[in-house]
Amino acid sequence: MTVPPYVGGHALLTDKVVVVTAAAGAGIGQAAARRCLEEGARVVISDHHERRLGETLDTLKAEHGGAVAAVPCDVTDEAQVQRLVEFAVSSFGRLDVMINNAGLGGTKSLLEMTDEEWTRVLDVTLNGTFRCTRAALRQLVAQGGGGAIVNNSSVIGWRAQEGQAHYAAAKAGVMALTRCAALDAAPHNIRVNAVAPSLAMHPHLVKVTSDDLLAELTRREAFGRYAEPWEVANVMVFLASDYSSYLTGEVVSVSSQHA
Repeated sequence: MTVPPYVGGHALLTDKVVVVTAAAGAGIGQAAARRCLEEGARVVISDHHERRLGETLDTLKAEHGGAVAAVPCDVTDEAQVQRLVEFAVSSFGRLDVMINNAGLGGTKSLLEMTDEEWTRVLDVTLNGTFRCTRAALRQLVAQGGGGAIVNNSSVIGWRAQEGQAHYAAAKAGVMALTRCAALDAAPHNIRVNAVAPSLAMHPHLVKVTSDDLLAELTRREAFGRYAEPWEVANVMVFLASDYSSYLTGEVVSVSSQHA
């Protein structure tokens, strides 16, 4: 099936300040940053790949000027996470939305997986989301409450896939973190939700997934195609916007999986 037309902005995030982690490159992070900018937000992008981050900043600045800024951040480093939030506040005066997109995958049988491989995936994907969520919540509370956090999980947090024990465990953890953080944040009028994409195509996925597996995963989708990164980003924008004002602790599947 053909990809539907790109959806233009509708001012859903006017005057909001959004931080997007792992926003370099051509994946969901950059798509989320671009969609937020198109919806009227001011956006801070971050990534630990400094060269690619600079290239992404140049691209988005050419489209949106001073509404976007960038700072490198490794989400496994608490000091860098703190600097990310502080940079957003110093650049644009406040923080309204944190989009936690940083994650690390790979394919490895549990029989062959090392402690280091297991720990690395969990530290980026789960612990990094925890660190950024905690830092964002503290800033939002200090501002008087309100705002939203949007985490990027995966349908693999619900189902089994060969060679994905570390990634699946991390993404299931993101789901549980989202639900529990939502209860902690609710008294401060802060919403915490997540998206769970099934198959969104981007260059990193191509590098870590075989052609045969990609073809098999694509066949499982009811639309017979993978999602474009901007289609996942659209749901992130909804969760970041005031249209989801009574939605918290939820994991929204962005999928065309067969029932």
